[in-house]
Amino acid sequence: MGYKTNIEQQNLLNQFLKEHILSELSKEQMDKLYDFADLVVETKQFGNLISAKDSEKFLSRHIADSLVPYIYIDERRKTKDERLFEEKDERGTLSSIVYQRSDLSSKTWADMGAGAGCPVFPLAIAMPEVQFYAVEPRHMRVEFMNYAKEKLGLKNLTVVGKRFETSGLADLDFISCRALSTFENDWERAQPALKKGGLFLTLKSFNSISHLENDPAVNIWKYKLPNEEQDYALVTRGNK
Repeated sequence: MGYKTNIEQQNLLNQFLKEHILSELSKEQMDKLYDFADLVVETKQFGNLISAKDSEKFLSRHIADSLVPYIYIDERRKTKDERLFEEKDERGTLSSIVYQRSDLSSKTWADMGAGAGCPVFPLAIAMPEVQFYAVEPRHMRVEFMNYAKEKLGLKNLTVVGKRFETSGLADLDFISCRALSTFENDWERAQPALKKGGLFLTLKSFNSISHLENDPAVNIWKYKLPNEEQDYALVTRGNK
């Protein structure tokens, strides 16, 4: 059964989005998310892209998680001032740099180790005004993402078949990754390619980053996913 007809999974995803007060995605955008889910689960010529267990909950587990950076940015556009603004802790130390949605036009966003396309494909669907780069060295994953990009008609996404360090990408507004390595290793790889004032975002299990809770340089946004017991976290760090 495809995700366009999987009402249970659709309801779980939609409830997750409503709980986080996300600006409503269009029907076309939601349909593209369902189409992407079907491509990951059903496309076999590029090898096994996802486990059998996760293929049954792709919307509620992987699409929902992939949209967390979008939710995070969207929730922080509620100020009347439409400029880039900074978050500081009680000591006045810069802890994160946040863009508002109105500032996103022509911004650049690279996803390190993009794998089969999460979170970069859902983010590219949700934010068509941003230019995305899916950076992945594994040939079969690159072939799949190029195939999916064409199927979905994502003109704001470029697939880069290289390691991030040799991709040639630089002066980026955003860099993301999902469950790639430790936060410290991911930041070390990403920081040289971020422009000053850029933002690094990474999706982790909360347990793996709990040691960062008192680090003034990072911002941690803790959340739960539908029908999942463990806690998850979006960790961000601005490039001063």
